[in-house]
Amino acid sequence: MKHIHILGICGTFMGGVALLARRAGFRVTGTDQNTYPPMSTLLEKEGIELTEGYENAPLDPAPDLVVIGNALTRGNPAVEKVLNEGMNYVSGPRWLGENYLRGKTVLAVAGTHGKTTTSSMLAWILEDAGLAPGFLIGGVPRNFGLSARDGEKVFVVEADEYDTAFFDKRAKFVHYRPRVAILNNLEYDHADIYPNLDAIKTQFHHLVRTIPGEGTLVVNGESTELESVLKMGCWSRRQTFSTGDGTDWQVERLNPGGTRLAFHRDGELMGEVEWDHCGEHNAMNACAAVVAAVAAGVEPAAAIDALSRYQGVKRRLEPIGDADGIHVYDDFAHHPTAIRMTLEGLRRRVGNDRILVALEPRSNTMRAGVHADLLGPSLIAADRVWLLTSGDIDWDPQVALKPLEGRGRVVTRTADMLAQMREFVKPGDHVVFMSNGGFEAAPRRFAQELGVEN
Repeated sequence: MKHIHILGICGTFMGGVALLARRAGFRVTGTDQNTYPPMSTLLEKEGIELTEGYENAPLDPAPDLVVIGNALTRGNPAVEKVLNEGMNYVSGPRWLGENYLRGKTVLAVAGTHGKTTTSSMLAWILEDAGLAPGFLIGGVPRNFGLSARDGEKVFVVEADEYDTAFFDKRAKFVHYRPRVAILNNLEYDHADIYPNLDAIKTQFHHLVRTIPGEGTLVVNGESTELESVLKMGCWSRRQTFSTGDGTDWQVERLNPGGTRLAFHRDGELMGEVEWDHCGEHNAMNACAAVVAAVAAGVEPAAAIDALSRYQGVKRRLEPIGDADGIHVYDDFAHHPTAIRMTLEGLRRRVGNDRILVALEPRSNTMRAGVHADLLGPSLIAADRVWLLTSGDIDWDPQVALKPLEGRGRVVTRTADMLAQMREFVKPGDHVVFMSNGGFEAAPRRFAQELGVEN
């Protein structure tokens, strides 16, 4: 049995790789700077031995292969040992593509935002259709309760455009070689990796180049940026989708909140669904997932009907619970467009009820101020906003919140933010915590202080 040791094993992606490798019959061990639940618990349950601290990485004797996560850099003691001793090493995405995905029908979901949600919808549709897909997703689909699962024939992978490793600066998704690929949207992000939008477009076109001629590209027909990518060359069957006319597929919101949808192909009604989700962004995500599932052989009506049983993803406008008519949500927010569409969808669903937002701009791109001008406008749908900032930003948060015309507050301590929110909140409010990090457990703390029950 070959021994694989994974550096950076407790991240969502690398932890998923570890689980898939273990279930494929490899002996798997791993190291991370901090081994923490729930990932550490899940890995150890699978018989994967963990070591905390890279200076303690068990690399003597050398494993057959070291898989290195993209968070690790030169100077890391384990990385330096691997290089100095000439050990066999590889990136996580490359190992996944060459060793696990080969021979499977791979469906990849790419885009600046919506990847996790769309991947989860697609995996659920395939599951509901009896195809028993494997998947590796950057979140936890509530229908499955785990972020990675083994699969023999069909596999859904969230296709991230972030770089592969310190020794491979291509996007992760170029390693997956999918048969079906969703291109959901394309905007500037990852300012710590890419100097401009054109650099990201180049990476997306690298992905397009890997799709077989008999494969399918599922493309957001409303994105001019994706259109410009495809003008660089496209050799595969293309299926476009939108909320309007002029595309192969259309999704129509049958009520303002988007909890009832209709799907059309070439102008013909394929089916309708009523579900527990809202907003134009989720309608578009659903349409992309349906089109990809149909490309994989699922009947359109069955794909659409499956959405009625789709339960969502943890931390994607996830309801934490209610207390005295106050509704608390946890949302993974990293880009102004995603923030805007999430809040606009919630606004359409709740009408005139107040929406209160606590936002932590935590991603490298957000902290760098790349999207500072877009941040205020993305929050317009909220009645009150608290922006939690720290000393590592070089842009003025007060200026960023000016479009809110006095409805925004800047705070530097989580405890102060929660105290102000408790004083302001009242029955009937919808309180949304938005961060792509831990947010010092603010959503749970706030819910517990209110006596919220899920």
